[in-house]
Amino acid sequence: MKIHAISAEKLTFKKVFDIINEDYQLEISDEAKAKIIHCREYLDKKTTESDEPIYGITTGFGSLCDTTISIKDLGTLQKNLVMSHACGTGSPVQKEIIKLMLLLKIQSLSYGHSGVQLQTVQRLVDFFNLDILPVVYEMGSLGASGDLAPLAHLSLPILGLGEVYFKGEVCETAIVYAELGMKPIELQSKEGLALLNGTQFMSALGVFSLLKTFRLSMLADVISAISLEAFDGRIEPFFDQVHQIRHHKGQIATAERIRKLLEGSELINQPKKHVQDPYSFRCIPQVHGASKDSVNYVAYVFSNEINAVTDNPTIFPDEDLIISAGNFHGQPLALALDNLAIAVAEWGSISERRTYQLLHGKRGLPAFLVAEPGLNSGFMIPQYTSASLVSQNKQLCTPSSVDTIESSQGQEDHVSMGANAATKTLRVVYNLERILAIELFNAAQALDFRKPVKSSPFIENFVSEYRKEVPFIVHDVVMYPLIEKSVQFLRKIPINIPDALIQGI
Repeated sequence: MKIHAISAEKLTFKKVFDIINEDYQLEISDEAKAKIIHCREYLDKKTTESDEPIYGITTGFGSLCDTTISIKDLGTLQKNLVMSHACGTGSPVQKEIIKLMLLLKIQSLSYGHSGVQLQTVQRLVDFFNLDILPVVYEMGSLGASGDLAPLAHLSLPILGLGEVYFKGEVCETAIVYAELGMKPIELQSKEGLALLNGTQFMSALGVFSLLKTFRLSMLADVISAISLEAFDGRIEPFFDQVHQIRHHKGQIATAERIRKLLEGSELINQPKKHVQDPYSFRCIPQVHGASKDSVNYVAYVFSNEINAVTDNPTIFPDEDLIISAGNFHGQPLALALDNLAIAVAEWGSISERRTYQLLHGKRGLPAFLVAEPGLNSGFMIPQYTSASLVSQNKQLCTPSSVDTIESSQGQEDHVSMGANAATKTLRVVYNLERILAIELFNAAQALDFRKPVKSSPFIENFVSEYRKEVPFIVHDVVMYPLIEKSVQFLRKIPINIPDALIQGI
């Protein structure tokens, strides 16, 4: 059994990927325990010795910040906060993202600036390790005072309330507690705020989207190289000299990758009758590279966020400070997520154009990539499907981060809408995966018409593995199962997951 110790050590994308996919168990390091306990003891002392109002600890929340709460009611205040804020709606969040939310919330609370009890953090660790996953809903967060509604649903089971996924079913938390002999935790001052204030819903969705995007970035390059070969494209637009004089790192890296993918290819090195290729082939380095550079910026933002304290108020025991500020505001994430959606959508947009070009009956390929077009529609309609997905992505790329709606009687007068940016960005990522699968479906079919001339050893091996799942199409068949098989192939074919900030992802 693999163990990850929650500590001040930086979480990387590679570590997060491993923790989620390799059944790691979590434990709180001695260092983190000491910080959590030290902060809690300071807060308890502060609330009993000071008459000064402390936002959310001895006062109400939001526009009720001037309402003083008695010492005996501080725990009830926090419990009421969690219950009243669990107002999520829409589709349930997928389990992998809920597990990420737990990991990121535990990490944020471990720095000793949140004032929670150690047993509260340990309960979140227990949920993670026992695969007790709170049911969370997609809609309801403004991404400003943190992800209030989603994190309230994540926190309800700490109180023995709400629902959880357990042993493959949705269960009442109380039933699971009875089965396991667990008891609800009584929240103390500040704890409800520490649990609900934070960006872990946006962050978990963003990290999940990035992990898929890192993979799809590489697959987009591989599949574009197959299409280039199938279209009998030229290699000159990928020469290094062209890209060095423009300086963009993603562009340079993309051209280099395409050259390496095509090393040893007979097709790319055979004489060409045409002088130029369409932009969707000739400008692969420029378009793919621009998206890579954008994704690297997004990775930088999320690398910072998943290693940050994002609740409020923030407690600094050694400086005797409790500061009500705004680290929960999701604007950095909202802007980055909108950027990510646009970058991902562009990979899909140019992919669909390559699919379209392969169907025209140009350069020795049959129309719609079948031997008897007319009698057979061939690959006419998969391109329709791809175009539909590309169009939806364009609609989803309308930015969320430029919108704001006032809430809490004007106290929360600017919000990020980062949660909406996060949910729609993930939809764009899933759409890209399907668009690339359709391009591969078409490109592999077109490449087979080039036989016996061969592509590079890498491309030949990649397509050979694909052919074990999806056959060459001779006559019209029902195609939707083959598109789904293409999607599943892209999900399982071995591709290394890069870490954050590696140029040329």
